[in-house]
Amino acid sequence: MDLIDTHMHLIYRQSLGYGWTEGVPALATGDFTLGDYRALTRGLGISGAIFMECGVDDADYRAETRLIAGLVGQQGLLGQIASCRPESDDGFAAWLEECAGLDVVGFRRILHVVPDDLSTTTTFRANLKRIGARGLPFDLCFLARQLPIALDLAQACDDQCLVLDHCGVPDIAAGAFAPWAAAITDLARLPHLRVKLSGISAYCAAGSASTTNLRPWADHVLEAFGPARVVWGSDWPVVNLGLGLGDWIGATRNLIAGLSPDEQAAIAAGNARKIYLKEQ
Repeated sequence: MDLIDTHMHLIYRQSLGYGWTEGVPALATGDFTLGDYRALTRGLGISGAIFMECGVDDADYRAETRLIAGLVGQQGLLGQIASCRPESDDGFAAWLEECAGLDVVGFRRILHVVPDDLSTTTTFRANLKRIGARGLPFDLCFLARQLPIALDLAQACDDQCLVLDHCGVPDIAAGAFAPWAAAITDLARLPHLRVKLSGISAYCAAGSASTTNLRPWADHVLEAFGPARVVWGSDWPVVNLGLGLGDWIGATRNLIAGLSPDEQAAIAAGNARKIYLKEQ
């Protein structure tokens, strides 16, 4: 069962700014390159990867996309999910047009680092629909407490593919299962919404991440959305805050082992090919 990684970050500090990493010792120094990723995943069944924008400093998000475009096609890099700023019309259409030539297979705006009402504006939603009109998905990155906001946004943009990152960022360390699970159930009722099995080991209490601890959370996502609407991602190198890359790949295989071979294959790679790579 080969995996397509739909959520792999790269960090190149000589070219771009990553201010958010300053408070995260494991990520605060050094580069995390495509070569590093391929070395770490060699022999682990990764058939390809899609770069996920890495929350670079605002002044650098276009430069990041241009830099990564030069790497697509190398070492299994299949495309990129680019950063954008749908809250503003200033240059938005031009950015979408430029991205059409930069191997962009989707877009994201990280929404847990901005005011809660950013995604509620008419401008934001109209620009999201511009992305949908191009046949591209938009990744939703909200904290668990913000999932009602995610639901409202997804209901307003019901004619395009949306992907909820990191299983909706559950607070596993606090054991806050019930409110998160109810919100996931509500979101899963929207047929145009997909979910990404990624990132969750970093939300466990320090040193407690394990397949056993993650299973109830993963099982609920799989039950709510069904295997046909789940994609997989490593969230490397942020995954280093939890299980680490190799152990997360192993945990993923264990978490979906009870599904049929076809269902496992869909989560591992098939759904990613349909959503991001437009393969049938």
